[in-house]
Amino acid sequence: MIIGIPKEIKPQEARVGITPSGALTLIENGHKVLIETKAGELSGFDDPFYREVGCEIANNIQQVYQQSQMILKVKEPIEKEYSLIRKEHTIFTYFHFASNKKLTKAMMDSNATCIAYETVEENGRLPLLIPMSEVAGRMATQQGAKYLEKPQSGFGILLGGVTGVPPANVMILGGGVAGTEAAKMAAGLGANVTIFDNNLDRLRKLNDMLPPNVTPIYSTHLNILQEIQRSHLIIGTVLIPGAKAPKLITKDMLQKMQHGTVLVDVAIDQGGCFETSEPTTHQDPIKIKKGIIHYAVTNMPGAVPNTSTIALTNATLNYALEIANQGWQTATKNNSAIEKGLNIVNGKIVSQPVLEAYNN
Repeated sequence: MIIGIPKEIKPQEARVGITPSGALTLIENGHKVLIETKAGELSGFDDPFYREVGCEIANNIQQVYQQSQMILKVKEPIEKEYSLIRKEHTIFTYFHFASNKKLTKAMMDSNATCIAYETVEENGRLPLLIPMSEVAGRMATQQGAKYLEKPQSGFGILLGGVTGVPPANVMILGGGVAGTEAAKMAAGLGANVTIFDNNLDRLRKLNDMLPPNVTPIYSTHLNILQEIQRSHLIIGTVLIPGAKAPKLITKDMLQKMQHGTVLVDVAIDQGGCFETSEPTTHQDPIKIKKGIIHYAVTNMPGAVPNTSTIALTNATLNYALEIANQGWQTATKNNSAIEKGLNIVNGKIVSQPVLEAYNN
């Protein structure tokens, strides 16, 4: 199979769909890898790295789409790519269809087969979301700490405080991978951390695994309402696989917060878990509403592309290899995890969470 790796053209996206090491594995299994020139440059992988392992370097994105059967990407195709996608293509990437009607329609119109990283599910886990959730969770604390600084219009508090001065209060919504990593980072910096989830078993695990300055709390509307009034940094990581994120903090709640509070919405790819969140970019990452700073960059891991590209390839490679070796039809029959990744086939939505997002 010819596997195409286009250069990501989403604004400020520096990751690439596969590392040279991953490409070598595909080539050793009899596949041809066609990668657009300079696609890996910002991730620290220049063209010679790919050429050395046997990749063919394409001059432009059009060549990649024209010659390839399978497209391996990081982020969803953007409008400039829509016309390049054909029925013969299998597109394997993050899509997040539930929060993007225009993209969904474009992929349906293309009749391409769309397999979404974020809905590949194995043993109740989302293996292709985990590495980027780890990165995004850790980055959420870093970015939150930065925007709490007064020059960034923040509250002006140091996350860990200093001798004789109390630390910042960090509130995390969602006790999954991203939330756990955010809590670890915040706790490690000395913050006073609360982490909310509505799964008691998960809360018990968090209580056992996280340090004493992290308090797991059962998620209810009243508990959230009380905690936002004392929090300086609020990180939203709530995830419903393939579906829109629930709005746990509403517009009316902003007036209950301290001016300079920072909201970091890690769930923005799925529509965000704060009602007032709007997608932003690394170039223009924040919006200030009613004195509350909103950070809602849709591709947070793109800011650390070397780490993110390696972590993503480690997770996606075996699935990509199965699809390439067997074709998507056989791969989905033989592997239920890949089958759950199917979102659009022959112009029809086949993922139940995505269908529900548009039927509600």
